[in-house]
Amino acid sequence: MITAVDVVDVSKRFRLYRAKYQSLKERVLHAGNNPHEDFWALRDVSFGVAEGETVGILGRNGSGKSTLLKCVSGILQPTGGKVVVRGQLAALLELGAGFQPDLTGRENIYLNASLLGLNTKEVERRFDEIVAFAELEQFIDNQVRFYSSGMYVRLGFAVAVNVDPDVLVVDEVLAVGDENFQRKCLARIKEFQDDGRTILFVTHSPELVRQVCDRAVVLDGGRVVGIAEAAEAIHLYHERLLQLGAMAEVGVEAEATVQSASRRVRLGEVVVEHPGSGSRPYLLPGEWLTVQVPFEAVESIPEVIFAITLRSTNGDVVFSSNTEELGQHLEAPVGTGRVDFTFDRVPLLEGAFDIGIAATDKRGVVLDVADQAARFEVMNPGHATGMLALDLRAEMRSSILG
Repeated sequence: MITAVDVVDVSKRFRLYRAKYQSLKERVLHAGNNPHEDFWALRDVSFGVAEGETVGILGRNGSGKSTLLKCVSGILQPTGGKVVVRGQLAALLELGAGFQPDLTGRENIYLNASLLGLNTKEVERRFDEIVAFAELEQFIDNQVRFYSSGMYVRLGFAVAVNVDPDVLVVDEVLAVGDENFQRKCLARIKEFQDDGRTILFVTHSPELVRQVCDRAVVLDGGRVVGIAEAAEAIHLYHERLLQLGAMAEVGVEAEATVQSASRRVRLGEVVVEHPGSGSRPYLLPGEWLTVQVPFEAVESIPEVIFAITLRSTNGDVVFSSNTEELGQHLEAPVGTGRVDFTFDRVPLLEGAFDIGIAATDKRGVVLDVADQAARFEVMNPGHATGMLALDLRAEMRSSILG
């Protein structure tokens, strides 16, 4: 197996200065004595990305994700460790990074593409495709300073993916832009994957990791929490959020103390009920389904939100909602309780589906989460195919022409 990106013990330090001296006299008087603090954005980060693999960098804001990608892309030099990239790399790290606001979109395409290694003839050959992908035909000769944020990111992504890189590095771009553009980005990433390209991208979206990635690196505080296949990495990420939620509540700093801190709400074993419970292990299309979620509150939670997500076995979200969206404003007193989610009719045709449950407070602090709390199966007794069981009827209509 060929390693396309090798990150070895990478650390990155920034110096945060307490005071800024404005005058020349102040700078001379305090030369070499400007007080500062060392801030380590990354600490001993190591992982490898195999050729043709898609790896996500998953973490909350401030975890060091973007700094890591800048080190991989060569924009920042690590304070310690090294990064080895094999092949041509194209990076889209920030909205409009590298764009010159006084130049037109056309001029910026040539500028950015040249920075990514394309010569003028290659840019000319791909120019129309870049503009079409960005959907900027009407604005390509306008200065980019007048572009909206969506136009910026469309142009930047269009240039990056049309240089045919061996390694594509992307920072949060898939969370920007309208739904149509996001679908285009995902479709292009699928093409890259089919072509055997290597992709490394930052996200704080577990669903995107589940949808796109082979593996993910979970970061927090500049350190690696874990490296695992997509589903397990999401679990590690949620577990870390739970620990941080416990830290905020009990006011401790040491991780060892956090590990032992009690969760305010603990989810119990989820039970699935349907008309065939006890006699068959599956639902028939269109039957009702109830998901029983027992919990224990170790302290009173004035506003608690329970969320439910249904996923297919390949990780696609089939349905997701929560008690707040359903108009249920719940209070969890100390003790045990249960929340029932009931689907009056499950319009699924066939397949197995995982149930994910999460509990949060009103501020969004995660109280407990179970990504695969239970599973149910739907069996199709008929000959229709697909995912949905839709009510369908057909009628013959004819007319006799006299």
